[in-house]
Amino acid sequence: MNHGQRIPSEGDDHFHDECGVFGVFDHPEAANLTYLGLYAQQHRGQESAGIVSTDGHNFTTHRGMGLVADIFRKSDIKKLAGQRAIGHVRYSTSGDSGIRNCQPFAYEYAHGGIAMCHNGNIVNAPELRRELEKKGSIFQSTSDTEVLIHLVARSQAGTMKARVAEAVNQLAGAFSLLVLVEKRLIGIRDRNGIRPLVLGELDGTYVLASETCAFDLVGARYVRDIEPGEMVIIEEGSIESIFPFENTAPKFCVFEYVYFARPDSTLEGVNVYQARYQIGVELARESHVEADIVVPVPDSGVPPAMGFAEASGIPFQMGLIRNHYIGRTFIEPQQSIRNFGVKLKLNANRNLIEGKRVVLVDDSIVRGTTSRKIVEMVRAAGAAEVHMRISSPPTKHSCYYGVDTPDAEELMANRMTLEEMRKAIHADSLAFVSFEGMYRAVGKPRDMHCDACFSGNYPVPIEGPRSPQLSLLRFRGSKG
Repeated sequence: MNHGQRIPSEGDDHFHDECGVFGVFDHPEAANLTYLGLYAQQHRGQESAGIVSTDGHNFTTHRGMGLVADIFRKSDIKKLAGQRAIGHVRYSTSGDSGIRNCQPFAYEYAHGGIAMCHNGNIVNAPELRRELEKKGSIFQSTSDTEVLIHLVARSQAGTMKARVAEAVNQLAGAFSLLVLVEKRLIGIRDRNGIRPLVLGELDGTYVLASETCAFDLVGARYVRDIEPGEMVIIEEGSIESIFPFENTAPKFCVFEYVYFARPDSTLEGVNVYQARYQIGVELARESHVEADIVVPVPDSGVPPAMGFAEASGIPFQMGLIRNHYIGRTFIEPQQSIRNFGVKLKLNANRNLIEGKRVVLVDDSIVRGTTSRKIVEMVRAAGAAEVHMRISSPPTKHSCYYGVDTPDAEELMANRMTLEEMRKAIHADSLAFVSFEGMYRAVGKPRDMHCDACFSGNYPVPIEGPRSPQLSLLRFRGSKG
């Protein structure tokens, strides 16, 4: 019997989102609000979490491995003194976690204290790091974020605003970044705005987060999205907006709508739940099939399945039940159990499924292993037919912008035709929503989004060999 093993990847064949950030300026409950903001964004990263606070003079840090609720106790929050704080939740690649890569990072340098965290992936971080090391820089972590801290520290510009602007202009890739210094909170989105960052107002001060769901929990009012290429500088009694980048062009990650973001968030003016629901409507129009019930693969498959059911007139049923209480480890049975990894998370409701023609709705197919096991599970529960419908186009390419993805060769859609995929997952039929259908559902033009994982059209050029998360694999643990 093996104790303390990671849940097998066969039970979780989704992309994993990068990370989430939260920051608050000039509030007496800064650390507590940041804790709640991270709690609301736990879905964006479950590997580690951290908070850095400051009273305007001293910086205090608490970081740890695991979930937010397990890392922070009441006594920990009490020690995080000050009215300004930033926090971070992180998802790292398998076997690549460690306390040294937990964010936010806090340092002292010539101009005082500085703390920083980010969501995304800086694709030229390896090259920047090598240049910094040649000049004598010493790194304590393997994170992209620490590269940026060194760039800020080495800048000869006269003001903090100018030093940060100079540093970020050397970066290529996707990043939503928070910088905390003694007297300021700075938020920045990369020139393409690939990763989300939103501004809120609470009790006369400002908060920043990856998603609006964090504002709902802390009672903040959503103000607006930070624009692509924008830097906001929050000081006592004021907020300033500048655009330090040239050639900004919106390329927001469309997969935030499909899977990553919480359905109760609104990003770039689009409610995530409504976008997913409408994708299901489009999917039903494009790939109708005669069936008895529509069953979502929970949780992300629920809104598109509801949209599919409404548009098709086929009843919606929760034919798959998810176990929400899986921890980070499990006790593996001595005897092999068929589809063990999937069964940890999902169970088929035989009373609803037996004898029925079932439409299964999921958000994506990555390697295909999970889809095949779910189809087999539904068939074992007595389904007469199983038709798989996917609320995104086929995933054919790796992400290089802060999302944990397999190599392209491992992606089922990259190496198989649609019919080969159907046979491989043992479905009676298989269909994906079209690009046109997905963007009709989102309600915004395709040219304003990054859909590289579907199309291979990368808005930021990738230098060198195309393995996913270049800096992640060449410098372990660098995803923010």
